[in-house]
Amino acid sequence: MPRLEEVLDRLAVIPNLQVSQNVALSRYTRFGIGGPAAVFAETPAWEAFVAALEVAGAAGFTPVVIGGGTNLIVSDEGFDGIVLRFTGRRIRRRGRRIIVEAGADLSDLVEFSIDRGLKGLETLAGIPGTVGAAIYGNAGAYGHSIGERVQMVRFCDGRSVRALGKDECEFSYRESVFKRHKHWIILSADLLMEEGESGELRGRAKEILRGRNRKFPATMKCAGSIFKNLLLDQLPPAVAAELPAEAVREGKVAAAWFLEQAGAKGLSKGDIHVADYHANLVYNQGAGTAAQLCGLIEEMKARVRARFGLELEEEVQYVGFEKRRIP
Repeated sequence: MPRLEEVLDRLAVIPNLQVSQNVALSRYTRFGIGGPAAVFAETPAWEAFVAALEVAGAAGFTPVVIGGGTNLIVSDEGFDGIVLRFTGRRIRRRGRRIIVEAGADLSDLVEFSIDRGLKGLETLAGIPGTVGAAIYGNAGAYGHSIGERVQMVRFCDGRSVRALGKDECEFSYRESVFKRHKHWIILSADLLMEEGESGELRGRAKEILRGRNRKFPATMKCAGSIFKNLLLDQLPPAVAAELPAEAVREGKVAAAWFLEQAGAKGLSKGDIHVADYHANLVYNQGAGTAAQLCGLIEEMKARVRARFGLELEEEVQYVGFEKRRIP
């Protein structure tokens, strides 16, 4: 297999691809944590991005592809491989259809739709990250998710650019077909919207944004919620019987409820803390490490496991941890 240095040389000649070495990934994660990537390459041009994927794949390397880094935990040692970042962020309108590149900020997409009186994304206001990552994890809030609006997704399977229709994307709660085929890298998507009134849509988005900013301030070094909520119909009967009515919303139970009962609020390891007002919010107060963050997450999971016999599942993804599975 070619050495990483040889692959670096091949990447360096791809037009419109910016290639660097030993780049601190802490600069690209909202936690502000993570060691260096041996090779880091980014581009706003999907042709260059696909070429980089092909070069890495042909050499036997599996690159890590990142977006806004809002949902990443990178090890303190970093990643001894290739990290690719697609920064294409064009957003266009065609009637009720929006065509958006995967590197666009989700917040920009929400604003774009509201400004044009297109309804269907306003409940996603304030969710950080890129559109590609949002589609990958079927991001959502307040009973709605981005998958509801997706009509087609263009992606690279490592060899060619392909497209999938809505049903083929297999969207479900925080899931998509792309989570099961991690080498399928999203490039762009077509979203089908409804007609709406910009003023009403903006009012709804502002209301949601105020609530989100109270829980997850933009300056806080966090990933939002660490754990997925749980589906009521998948809980053991004995656990479901303990739930107060107010803990259940639209068939889901907030992971924060289980964490609070298990005493997770206010836990800390070094500079990594669980918020004292939200048991599913973990943040870096400043000098936290990935080791501390992972240790705290494991303690939170162990407490819920001991109290309820449930295994919480992370929303975050792990990079550079040999023994960890990326959820």
